[in-house]
Amino acid sequence: MKSISVCIARILLGAAFLFFGLNGFLHFFTPPAPTGVALTVFSGLTAAGYLFPMMSGFMTLCGVLLLIGRFVPLALTLMAPILINIIGYHLVIDPGGIGIGAFLTVLEVFLAWSYRAAFMSLLAMKPTLPVDNSTTCCG
Repeated sequence: MKSISVCIARILLGAAFLFFGLNGFLHFFTPPAPTGVALTVFSGLTAAGYLFPMMSGFMTLCGVLLLIGRFVPLALTLMAPILINIIGYHLVIDPGGIGIGAFLTVLEVFLAWSYRAAFMSLLAMKPTLPVDNSTTCCG
C-alpha cells in the first residue's frame, strides 16, 4: 500500500514539475499577468536573465527524474528550494494562489519522509569520510 502511494506521489509531483518546467521554455500555458508587488518581483527576476531558465531547467530535470524513478532523493533535494520559494511567494505576495504550491509541498514532504533513509547521512553531526576514516581534517 505504501509503495503505491509513494509511486502516485512521485508521478504527480514529477508530472507537475515537468509540465511547469517545460512551460518555462515552450510557453504552452500562459499564467495570468502579475500586477502590483508581484509584477515588481517577476520583473526583477526576469531582468536577471538567468534565473527563470535555470529554474525551468531544474524543474524539468527533477520532473523527469521523478517520473522515471531515478535519483529521487537528488530530485527532491533540488526541488525543495523551489517549493520553499513558491510557498514564500504565495504567503507574502499572493495568498490566493497558494493551493497548488501547498499540494506540491505536501507531496515533496511525503516523498522526503518516504526516502528518509537516503538523507540520513546528510544529518550526521560528525560525518566520516567514506574511503579512509583515519584521516579526518579536524579529528
